[in-house]
Amino acid sequence: MAYIDYYKILGLNRSASAEDIKKAYRKLARKLHPDLNPNDKDAQQRFQELNEANEVLSDPEKRAKYDKFGENWEHGEEYEKAQQQYRQQQQAWGDQQTGGRTFFTEGDFSEDDFSDFFRSMFGSGFSQRTQSHGTRKYKGGDYQAELHLTMRQAMQTHQQTIAVDGKNIRITIPAGVEDGQKIRLSGYGQQGVNGGPNGDLYITFLIDEDAKFKRLGDDLYMQLTINLYTAVLGGDVTVTTIDGQQLKMKVQPGTQPGTKARLKGKGFPVYKKDGQAGDLYVTLNVRIPENLTQREKELFTLLSNIGQ
Repeated sequence: MAYIDYYKILGLNRSASAEDIKKAYRKLARKLHPDLNPNDKDAQQRFQELNEANEVLSDPEKRAKYDKFGENWEHGEEYEKAQQQYRQQQQAWGDQQTGGRTFFTEGDFSEDDFSDFFRSMFGSGFSQRTQSHGTRKYKGGDYQAELHLTMRQAMQTHQQTIAVDGKNIRITIPAGVEDGQKIRLSGYGQQGVNGGPNGDLYITFLIDEDAKFKRLGDDLYMQLTINLYTAVLGGDVTVTTIDGQQLKMKVQPGTQPGTKARLKGKGFPVYKKDGQAGDLYVTLNVRIPENLTQREKELFTLLSNIGQ
């Protein structure tokens, strides 16, 4: 993996908080997303680097390694262990020289003890004393991506194509995904090193708010305005659900403003549970008549006198 300054990519310094990283990533991801820059190769490359930077810096453990080892962060601990092992064996080698003749105790300084990675850390001098017996395999890096959906898209199982590392990947999105939910696509990350497995692709779903419906878990909430006469006398009203169904709902006589009614099973689909859905809660608001005619005023006056 080519080294890039992850903090520079996000426009942050090393003291940035986790919230700073999250905000910077979201701001730049919206600007550089391939869907908004379909023919801009530079934007696509920067978007890839942005995902790589976020994948490391948003993970406390990976960030700590990056801060300590820099561009060698993925193999930093192994490098330190290799250095320690090398020093110990060199010490053992020096302690056991007698009469110009060198010997090793069992298990010391075997050629198979060192990987190509370790030899590369110490240059050709070390390589001359050892033979290569294969290379170590490393898993490729993971990619992080965001996918914006409307609430109505999120309630339907459907397919979308996303661009990752210059490749178009077609994915099936199950109905019922939640805002902030993350899924993993195994093997769709960066290519492995020396034949190692590919990394994974993590997709975070960002669900836009809807103008009419509010979602809490698998339940939906909406407001419905009814006229005064229906509130007083009762009757049927029509409720349009988020998927466009038109349902009749009975209003009881004397319904007060703010009354909440429940339509069972008419809410949001339950994630990966076919045929199951939450409930739809309808809060009833009462519209007070305006611009009354003289006759209507007289009738309301009459009613008010009766109620006294």
